[in-house]
Amino acid sequence: MGVITDNLDLWWETLLGTLILFFAGGALALVLGTIVAAMRVSPVPIARGVGMLYVGTIRNTPLTLVFFAFAFALPPLLGLRLTSDVSLTLAICALGIYTATYVAETIRSGINTVPIGQAEAARALGLTFGQVMTLVVMPQAFRSVIPPMMSVFIALLKNTTVAAGFSVVNLGSIRNYLSERGENQFIVILWVMVIFVALVLLLSWLQRSLETRWKVAR
Repeated sequence: MGVITDNLDLWWETLLGTLILFFAGGALALVLGTIVAAMRVSPVPIARGVGMLYVGTIRNTPLTLVFFAFAFALPPLLGLRLTSDVSLTLAICALGIYTATYVAETIRSGINTVPIGQAEAARALGLTFGQVMTLVVMPQAFRSVIPPMMSVFIALLKNTTVAAGFSVVNLGSIRNYLSERGENQFIVILWVMVIFVALVLLLSWLQRSLETRWKVAR
């Protein structure tokens, strides 16, 4: 326990960094992924093509390469200086844009579970494509994809450690900081594992709660 009690300031700073990456990256991924999923099932060929190109390109690119693009290619193009805040923002964008592809495919699979007759009936009533998606299809799609969607966010939580290699403070980088203070690196890694297991168990509890609540709502 001394590894934690003697370095509470550093543990809190890195845990906060991980949570910021997770929640901000997850929010970006959820919004962008929902838009892309709607594009993938859109009746407009250009929208379907753009959505397919985005998912096919980003999802098949290693996350580390996505981080390299945001850390080393994008800043010179935009004239950015890599301060800690800029690095954090770029890391959030990299995680969000990468995870959005998995969110999009998960939501698209949920959309396919909604009977096509419901969408046709909604269109027969005069609803536009956007209204059909937001009022009829998406609410049902989200309910049906809670388990796989939570798996996507658990993967996002673990992927936050990749940002440690790009000078972003999070739990993935605490080993380097504590090694400079003379702490046992193996013990530090074990504690990081314990924290991640606790966070994943919390997400699993949230998944069960949402499943129970939305199952009753049906």
